[in-house]
Amino acid sequence: MHEFQILIILIILLALLFDFINGFHDTANAIATSVSTRAISPRTAIVMAAFLNFCGAMYSTGVAHTIGGDIVKSAEHVNELILIAALGGAIIWNTLTWWLALPSSSSHALVGGIIGAVLVSTGSSGLNFVGIGKIVLSLVLSPVIAAATGCVVMTVLFMVFGRCKPSSINNKFKKAQILSAAMMAFSHGSNDAQKSMGIITLALLSAGYLQVFDVPTFVKIMAAIAMACGTAVGGWKIIKTVGGKIFKLEPISGFAADLNSSIIIFSATLMALPVSTTHVVSGSIMGVGTAKRVRAVHWGVAKQMFIAWVLTIPSTAIVAAIIYRVLKIFF
Repeated sequence: MHEFQILIILIILLALLFDFINGFHDTANAIATSVSTRAISPRTAIVMAAFLNFCGAMYSTGVAHTIGGDIVKSAEHVNELILIAALGGAIIWNTLTWWLALPSSSSHALVGGIIGAVLVSTGSSGLNFVGIGKIVLSLVLSPVIAAATGCVVMTVLFMVFGRCKPSSINNKFKKAQILSAAMMAFSHGSNDAQKSMGIITLALLSAGYLQVFDVPTFVKIMAAIAMACGTAVGGWKIIKTVGGKIFKLEPISGFAADLNSSIIIFSATLMALPVSTTHVVSGSIMGVGTAKRVRAVHWGVAKQMFIAWVLTIPSTAIVAAIIYRVLKIFF
């Protein structure tokens, strides 16, 4: 087998590994609130999330087009080594933050990896700064919007159900949380799985296997399966952080956070914008907690998460650049 074909296969495998890690890294986004409030058992929640992640991943390819077409100016500005380095940087960062139980962004990690690898190889001329600006803006604004709308949703629920007995409300919203968690899992798959689809399609396009940027069906299926399998493994460390350390969730607040997050993420998918599900869910939980009482939110944990978010793009860019330099020694 030619070296060229081996590199293409390696890119596909790394992209699927990234999707797999994304699955267990971001499992908390879909099920942390419902598990932490005991609305659904962990095993049932993971099976449901895995299935709906798969369904969501098969929904559309708009985000894949954005990732594959808006970060670099054209397929001519990337090669196999650049994509391998970009994926390597993102995978290393995701694994590290998972080990430290920090809910960081897989989206930020991938974008940072691509930017770092392209900068060190072809220079800034290979980057589409308008497209990058649009992606970064969506990544930055989405958690802010989630926090604001989460606060509004929770305030409305307090106004409607404020006079009801807590025990009655908790029982009703435990059932409602199953629906909101399902919506969250579907929206997560619809946005996150497309990122690796975009990388694989970009690799096939730059290698000449495709004439236009159009995600093949087999790529969609592979990415969907990889994310579903990763989700099935579960990410218990991050579930504890998202589900309990930011704000002590109750069924009604967990429902509000999931409902709010799923709407924002799926809206981004419809607009072909990549967002960080981790950021959106965390922002929603902070907004929901603020609606109850500002001091109810554990802002120290939120600060640690914010620092991890800020560091993600530059850190993965540096790691990807180093990986590219090392690869150039051998290829």
